[in-house]
Amino acid sequence: MRTPRQPPDPEGSERPDLDTVRLRRLNRWQAEGLREDLADLYVESSATEPGEEFHDRERFLHRLADNVKLPGFDMLVAEAEALTGCVLGFSVPRDGSWWQGFDGPLPQNLEQLTASGHVFAILETVVHPHQHARGLARRLQERLLIDHQASLGVTLVDRSARSAGTALIDWGWQEVGRIQRMPGPTTLRVLVLPLGERTERHPDGLAHNDRTQRPE
Repeated sequence: MRTPRQPPDPEGSERPDLDTVRLRRLNRWQAEGLREDLADLYVESSATEPGEEFHDRERFLHRLADNVKLPGFDMLVAEAEALTGCVLGFSVPRDGSWWQGFDGPLPQNLEQLTASGHVFAILETVVHPHQHARGLARRLQERLLIDHQASLGVTLVDRSARSAGTALIDWGWQEVGRIQRMPGPTTLRVLVLPLGERTERHPDGLAHNDRTQRPE
């Protein structure tokens, strides 16, 4: 996830409020057809170093080309008069392979939710930096998770991307550990967004509910 730009003063924003924003799901072919518009939104929405816009745009396009090929890929876009946000990801395999490289024992609740097919990985969240950016980002993420009957969203953030991690935590995500990914290996922060009910026994919302077990 790239470092998001800070929303400007609401009085200076011409972007619509959340009530006028429409959410629409895209399959992999629709996402590829919208790739140039998505890349434009990415550049407009990211805190990019001067002169790096072109390279960041190309890297985003390469990631998008790889991501749409993943099994279980899905994307949700937010539109008003123009494209104003998107979130994309894929369903985490039940076999636990996604968690390889996790630092230490994997928490039992994460293992159970993964085995039941209730974990969805968020790969990119992009929102235009208007005054409703925070609310729109959370709305996009939660809607995509709900559409997949997921109890938990998970995403990885580079340890050096402090602003991105802060933004996610501000949107309700929780850090649960570190994981190593190749090449490198690179150590990344693991953040989760629980959608489960928060109880005294499970204040983090990471309870496993056998009644929601998906069929094989």
